Amino acid sequence: MDKRIICIGGGELKTKETLKIDGYIAALAKEHAGDRRAYGLFIPTASHDSMPYFNSFRKTYTSEYDIKADVALTVYGEMNMEKIADKFQKADFIYVGGGDTVFMLEHWKKSGMLKLIRDAYNRGVILCGLSAGAICWFETMYSDSAQARGEGEYALYPGLNWIKGIISPHYGLRALDFDKIISYNNKDAIGLEDNSAIEILNGEIVQSLSCGGNAYRIYCEKGKLRKEIIQPQVLL
Repeated sequence: MDKRIICIGGGELKTKETLKIDGYIAALAKEHAGDRRAYGLFIPTASHDSMPYFNSFRKTYTSEYDIKADVALTVYGEMNMEKIADKFQKADFIYVGGGDTVFMLEHWKKSGMLKLIRDAYNRGVILCGLSAGAICWFETMYSDSAQARGEGEYALYPGLNWIKGIISPHYGLRALDFDKIISYNNKDAIGLEDNSAIEILNGEIVQSLSCGGNAYRIYCEKGKLRKEIIQPQVLL
């Protein structure tokens, strides 16, 4: 069973900045669904279960692509886990929204959400997400966390380690500081600009997607950086 993750560096769902990438995800979801109407499950944990955020997801995926949109709410105990587990069984793709990545991962582990997400991934359900939802799968994430350090203070944090390497979302805005950290640690990394994405198949990056931004491999050798756009790059 193929395991697929689409990681979006950033952009606004509400204003449809990432619409062409969303269309690519929608096509994959419909292929996964076959003769059924495709079903997308939105996970807004990182934004503390923001319902306006879910409404933006629904307006994009239902209004534009006729996909059934649902949401898994766990932060404030709105839903029991049995009901949420049923939603995971229906999902053709899971979309993880942006926000506080560290809070999200800690909450997933405490609530039992992480097991549901891992089981879905192992069944071949497509995982995707933006910002926090893009970087959480990696070994190391460049992020800020209001819970861990105070909002606006960026640092490296451990991710789920499903995908090896270091990654930063919103790379166009964070490149200067992120590059310094990568250079200091003498590590290679991935930088995702807003309105760009990478597709990961069975643990390997197979291509980048762009509707305005670029996804970079950043190579570091003795503190000197070299950047390459991840190829093939699909322009959407």
